[in-house]
Amino acid sequence: MSSRLASPGVLTAGAAAFSVVAWASAFVSIRSAVAGYSPGALALGRLLAASLVLVVLAAIRREGLPSRGARRGVLVSGVVWFGGYMVALNWGERLVDAGTAALLVNVGPILMALLAARLLGEALPPRLLSGMAVSFGGALVVGLSTSSGHNGGTSVLGVLLCLLAAVAYATGVVAQKPALAYGTPLQITAYSCLAGTVACLPFAGQLAAELPKAPPSATLNMVYLGVVPTALAFTTWSYALARTPAGRMGATTYAVPAIVVALSWVFLDEVPAWLTLLGGALCLTGVAVSRSRPRQHRTSAPRPAEPADAAR
Repeated sequence: MSSRLASPGVLTAGAAAFSVVAWASAFVSIRSAVAGYSPGALALGRLLAASLVLVVLAAIRREGLPSRGARRGVLVSGVVWFGGYMVALNWGERLVDAGTAALLVNVGPILMALLAARLLGEALPPRLLSGMAVSFGGALVVGLSTSSGHNGGTSVLGVLLCLLAAVAYATGVVAQKPALAYGTPLQITAYSCLAGTVACLPFAGQLAAELPKAPPSATLNMVYLGVVPTALAFTTWSYALARTPAGRMGATTYAVPAIVVALSWVFLDEVPAWLTLLGGALCLTGVAVSRSRPRQHRTSAPRPAEPADAAR
């Protein structure tokens, strides 16, 4: 029993599940934190908190510098994913509710599968292209919808920023995947986070000015974002990504919007309007199409084996 619980497959699934739940909570925390911090300042504060935790963990485990083969992936994922994604998402969540943001960012895994096919040689079946079209249609519906938690409607700029975050997310994951062949998940995550922190240093003045004035709840949410959804969840994600194809890993994040809608309803009293939910359903339908496998036509070959099996 204990060996089954400790098997690589169970550990990988558990790591992915933790990342998904932690990232879902991040959408809700960001909505609280942006009340006290501008998008860039929040991203930098989050990354500073995450970097502190990751540097301590890396020092305890005596992780060295990433090898030369990992450095390009670390740099790209750090700047684009840890840095660009967080700034774009923080900005987007000032204009749209948490559930809508999660639904829009949910387009990212489709883009991830396309990039993984192009750059990493992963499979790209025709159904994936069809699913991508349906998901983009769903994102369009979300963009045209109104949200009951947002006094009037979903901002077009907010939608575009969340879609930009989805592109950054997909790009960062695909860049990180080959880097994990040259280092440990903690090592790659720590140095990617440091690269993202350096990229966000231009926002240091904003963070210094906003920190004394921000509500304590906003600051606590910023620290939580750094410790749990960034330092811990990005590490567990890297652990799972090192053992799973990028396209398949992306599919695990399709549970995020449903978790976000539930959390935002409980903690923020934000419930996306029916048209937003319809758009989200289209996104998930596209995912289902992209992940489905064509039915294999029955042939005469397997039929003779059935009587023999029955005779046994």
